[in-house]
Amino acid sequence: MLTFKQFMEQSSKIVNDEMGGLVSSLRAPEKLKESMIYSLQGGGKRIRPLLLFATLHAFNKEINIGVRPACAVEMIHTYSLIHDDLPCMDDDDLRRGQPTNHKVYGEDMAVLAGDALLTYAFQIISEMNEVVVSDAIKIQLIRELSIAAGPEGMVAGQVADMEGERKSLSGEELQSIHERKTGKMLMFPVIAGAILSNATSEHLSHLTQFAWKLGIAFQIQDDILDVIGNVDLIGKPVGSDIENDKTTYVKLYGVTGAKEKLQQFISEAKQHIVSCGLRDDMLLSICDFVGNRNF
Repeated sequence: MLTFKQFMEQSSKIVNDEMGGLVSSLRAPEKLKESMIYSLQGGGKRIRPLLLFATLHAFNKEINIGVRPACAVEMIHTYSLIHDDLPCMDDDDLRRGQPTNHKVYGEDMAVLAGDALLTYAFQIISEMNEVVVSDAIKIQLIRELSIAAGPEGMVAGQVADMEGERKSLSGEELQSIHERKTGKMLMFPVIAGAILSNATSEHLSHLTQFAWKLGIAFQIQDDILDVIGNVDLIGKPVGSDIENDKTTYVKLYGVTGAKEKLQQFISEAKQHIVSCGLRDDMLLSICDFVGNRNF
């Protein structure tokens, strides 16, 4: 039986290998593929694929049926980071301890690499060839990912986050931003795992609430690390939120208050997992990982 650390390492390797192989096999310009792979293989927590595989594990399903949607959500997440780092957005020089994509390949290629990852993500779901995955399930997965990443999800959150800079936001407004910017893309892999497992409506309800709570907790910890984190572990400069005068959980509640909020959301996320009555060891371990991570 795998430990959580082994499960996490296995999940990362499966997704990294699959994404590298998929992009390398494309009939596309070599420089474009190189730029795509540069950001895909830049490291990171791979929390989204991990959530998908852990959800399948909870239903005693083989994780191989979730490899393509796991790669798809990670590709879209990576595209968003490439674009976020651009001078017209956050203008960052470092990502995961390495020069950002546009610093290596230029702004034009970085934009196109992000565009390619975004669109290719939906193609690889449509081409899933597992016998147990019907066309109807593929369409459902594509729809859910489109909602999570699109104008009502991640992009909406990015717009709200941008418009909220140098403004004093309430706790409710801040939470609304992160529900869309971060939360939706953390909810998708859990929902995808449930769809692939033919989950009941009751299971899906609890799992959705779990993922929503976990997404907020994830962002709170990001805000905390931006103040007290180690730049060598995080892989990017700390203090950027203060420099950009952004409203964060730390700014609203202080470090101690933000940590209390973090533990509240982690506890509530765990309660929803336990209420499912599934094989919950990996999902509960993810809660602890999110609550205690230092990168």
